[in-house]
Amino acid sequence: MARDTSDDTPIQSIQDLAERLDSGSKPKEAWRIGTEHEKFGFYLDDHRPVPYEGPRGVKALLEGMERMLGWEPIIDRGLIIGLVDPTGGGAISLEPGGQFELSGAPLENLHQTCKETFAHLAQVREVAEPLGIGFLGLGMSPVWSLAETPQMPKSRYDIMKAYMPKVGSRGLDMMFRTCTIQVNLDFSSEADMVKKMRVGIALQPIATALFANSPFSDGRPNGRLSERSEIWRDTDNARSGMVPFVFDEGFGFARYVEWALDVPMYFVKRGDTYHDATHITFRQYMAGGFEDRIPGVVPSIGDWDNHLSTLFPEVRLKRFLEMRGADGGPWRKICALPAFWVGLLYDDDALDAASALIAGWTTEEMQTLRDAVPATALKTPFRGTTVHEIAREVVRISRGGLSRRARLNSGGYDETQYLDPVQETLATGRTPAEVMLGRLAGEWGGNLDRAFTDYAY
Repeated sequence: MARDTSDDTPIQSIQDLAERLDSGSKPKEAWRIGTEHEKFGFYLDDHRPVPYEGPRGVKALLEGMERMLGWEPIIDRGLIIGLVDPTGGGAISLEPGGQFELSGAPLENLHQTCKETFAHLAQVREVAEPLGIGFLGLGMSPVWSLAETPQMPKSRYDIMKAYMPKVGSRGLDMMFRTCTIQVNLDFSSEADMVKKMRVGIALQPIATALFANSPFSDGRPNGRLSERSEIWRDTDNARSGMVPFVFDEGFGFARYVEWALDVPMYFVKRGDTYHDATHITFRQYMAGGFEDRIPGVVPSIGDWDNHLSTLFPEVRLKRFLEMRGADGGPWRKICALPAFWVGLLYDDDALDAASALIAGWTTEEMQTLRDAVPATALKTPFRGTTVHEIAREVVRISRGGLSRRARLNSGGYDETQYLDPVQETLATGRTPAEVMLGRLAGEWGGNLDRAFTDYAY
């Protein structure tokens, strides 16, 4: 998750909130690509999860990364919980169960994205290997129970852990036992945001299917191909899901604000203290609903930014758009996921073609698709065909978009190369999850421990 902000500019009106979103609009030449990926740390000798404390814990790992990179530490209650690059804009943060996340810097092209990914994984390996720590690229931890999974000492996670069981049955699994890859992308205007968000929401289940990579939990197959995606179906439906109002006539920044205002908050941060605010919505907060906890508190833009970061729709709108549908995976998938979306959304012809593809889909159909994809992925039927066939067309559109972008690396190759892992999935018709299930039944001889060797970075 992103670093919490503390912009203390007072909010004067609801209009300020829409204008805050609109302030992210950028001319096309200023569009960037920000890729985030999470991974599970484990001990190489016995495949146990890595706790925060101890000479070989997550704290020691972060301190080693701080010494190597020279990045500024992020401190919570006196403990290091992340690092931020003061010049490039990237950050390293911890998810609730110790998942190690790189929030990549805003970069101009996918060649830079892949280079950043390789550099990060090499740096982490250099610090982690002497500690006996490896990292696993899957969408869900394959063997650890919730009780076995450590908890990181981040204040906001204490609030979330207490709140999640009140609003869904799978929130703690989401927090502690899942990993994702996501990409953050820009828009030029409100109209451009609307077009991209509609394509992103409609096609998020296609991305979920292509990147499905979480078929194991609690030491056995769980009956689905993306258990991570299934978990999100009952995490907290007030702040998650396909947000069908995105397809309503007149949708724009103001409509998203109206939705977000009525979602319960997680916290109000003042100084270094996180105050539990799960009993009120942001609208109630603006109307003085937190005066009994912090007398004289003035809702700020920082509060709004933090609130937006606690909403979890399939595409999240902040001052950019976050594509949130994909499982974590091996390093090639870390480059492939942003390639998939950049090809679709950063080329005008591709965006038009993707918009035309989804034009007749109803929100009910999209929801049915979203509900089915975690179990059947590419084999999911839809409108007389299958997700597999739709994915072929979507990837063809994306490849065309990347080709027209014509961003070449030093070897003269464009960005289409990063779609190769997705093309392999389409050619075989087997998701990463199905490949793993085949290995479990075959070469792994039923030994799920092999995932920790075969899928480690």
